[in-house]
Amino acid sequence: MHRRLPFRYIEPSFFAGLLDDPLLLVNMRPEGTSLLFDCGQAHHLAKRVLKSIRAVFISHAHMDHFMGIDTLVRHTHVSPKTIDIFGPPGIAAKMAHKFTGYDWNLTEPYWCTFRVHEVFPDRLVTARFPGAEGFACIPEGETSRADKTIFRADTLRVEADLFDHKLPSLSFRVTERESFLVDASFFERENLVAGEWLRELKGRFYGGTLAGPLTVLRRGGDRVAVETVDDAAALYAAIRKEQVTSSIGYLGDMGFCEENLAKARALLQGVTLLVCECSFLAADKDKARASHHLCTDDVSILMEELRPAFILPMHLSKTYIHRWEAMYDELRLPAGTTWLKIPPHVAPRPLIPCELPPPCNGRLP
Repeated sequence: MHRRLPFRYIEPSFFAGLLDDPLLLVNMRPEGTSLLFDCGQAHHLAKRVLKSIRAVFISHAHMDHFMGIDTLVRHTHVSPKTIDIFGPPGIAAKMAHKFTGYDWNLTEPYWCTFRVHEVFPDRLVTARFPGAEGFACIPEGETSRADKTIFRADTLRVEADLFDHKLPSLSFRVTERESFLVDASFFERENLVAGEWLRELKGRFYGGTLAGPLTVLRRGGDRVAVETVDDAAALYAAIRKEQVTSSIGYLGDMGFCEENLAKARALLQGVTLLVCECSFLAADKDKARASHHLCTDDVSILMEELRPAFILPMHLSKTYIHRWEAMYDELRLPAGTTWLKIPPHVAPRPLIPCELPPPCNGRLP
């Protein structure tokens, strides 16, 4: 994914090919950190990429979506940071099993902490795994969910919902925060004069502290007078320019049924970029139904309803390794939607013995 997409604060990179385990990285440029959506095989991610990850969002714990957690732990466990992991109910117990599979007798006080959140329809249940304590599971309680939002950063928010994949499977929507934009025509109508107050209002907007009075400049005839506005938040609501925020939809494995379709419409309608599972060709629709996956006909229907600006299909079954291009032939693209095509594989091919360099008799070549 190299073409420039219409995002202001975030930059998505798909670290997998069409047939590889899914790995969507979303870089938050102003913060210099990133989010990872699903975590299949991740050995080809550079260590600096892994160390940039602030939070991981696991759709479900099938091996091809979860096995890369070991690679993440391997490269970050000695870092003095906290990494949040979001997943469906039961993900904390699975993380606990991963940690107890290793010996941690050489821990240090500064080691990484993993904070794991189980996403339920109405709440988040959190447990902490501090490296300083050998990654023992420490329950932290639960918080209610007023809406679909499960994570916030300075530049974005992440929403999630549970879909049916013969088990609960999460899909996600990443939405950029609004920018500070004002409508110049309002200034003219209200005789407002730009000045230092506008810079202060902008700073308060990005700092999340809009509430409270604000001193502004207003023109009256030939004079400019200082005036105090009681509610800066109401002032910005009046002068703000309408904007459409960009977003990424990550639609993981799910069955094609009306309940899932309704949830997809509610969560992902009109996303800028839709990264969507497409596991089977249309001729194998029965296999898709039996395993609760999507086929090309299903994805075509979803695109028609969701109308994303860009679509990146992923996670095609490896049974199509020699005819993977047939998927692009079968998908029907609605007007206004653009393909983002990826090669069949991104991860390097494993080595075989005859490709290894010979021993060098104790000396460097």
